[in-house]
Amino acid sequence: MTESTSAPAFIKFLGTAGARFVVAKQLRASGGIFLSAKRERLIIDPGPGTLVKCAASRPPIDASALTAVVLTHGHIDHSNDVNVLIDAMTYGGIRKRGKLFAPAECLEGENAVILRYVRKYLEDVVVLEASHKYSVGELTFATSVRHQHSTETYGLKFQLDGENVSFLVDTKFFPGLLKSYRNSDTLVINVVRETPFEKAEIMHLSLEDAKKIIVAIRPRRAILTHFGMTMLRAKPWELAKALEQELGIEVTAASDGLRIDFGGEE
Repeated sequence: MTESTSAPAFIKFLGTAGARFVVAKQLRASGGIFLSAKRERLIIDPGPGTLVKCAASRPPIDASALTAVVLTHGHIDHSNDVNVLIDAMTYGGIRKRGKLFAPAECLEGENAVILRYVRKYLEDVVVLEASHKYSVGELTFATSVRHQHSTETYGLKFQLDGENVSFLVDTKFFPGLLKSYRNSDTLVINVVRETPFEKAEIMHLSLEDAKKIIVAIRPRRAILTHFGMTMLRAKPWELAKALEQELGIEVTAASDGLRIDFGGEE
């Protein structure tokens, strides 16, 4: 039995891997995030193995019943399975349906990740821009300020059952993040490294950066995900517990398969 499209809004982590070695060795899965709300079913950032994780989910997630795929950026750990999901969502192009949301760099240029032949299968291809609003049926979301990352990248902000649920994805820390995500009730943060990066060109958040963000924004709860090797070695669930005790804010380290519910439909 598949998950009901009329079920309460929720997200499910199909993977929590966040660096090349963790992904390559599959120490954590890299399937992105499934979001179900207002009868819409989205996959955010389908990295390697997303289709397999959908089938293996309990209950299974039917990729042919998806209504949209959202890419925050085109790096392989965020976009590897996008084309196969488009193919599944459209029954191999037999049914013209579904939406794709992605930054322009995912669609054009030498690093484009969306195959041209599958684009015509879709009902719509929407180019993401900074601080804009978008919709899938009755479900709406907004993009963040453009992140400081090595490719065009935007975070996502949804309202699920009256709660502001934000996905602060890959970026280096900069003050503009605090303003862009300031109203988040649930804040999902990609935290690749436990200690700060020594090289400035590595544009990912560390645990210290995540703490700074949580202190400034003070969401009702923060969820850490997208872990690299140093985070895994340090046991992210223990790091999250320590942050929670220090800050007085609920902090969770996501695990593969973790589901977060947001109550009934409005």
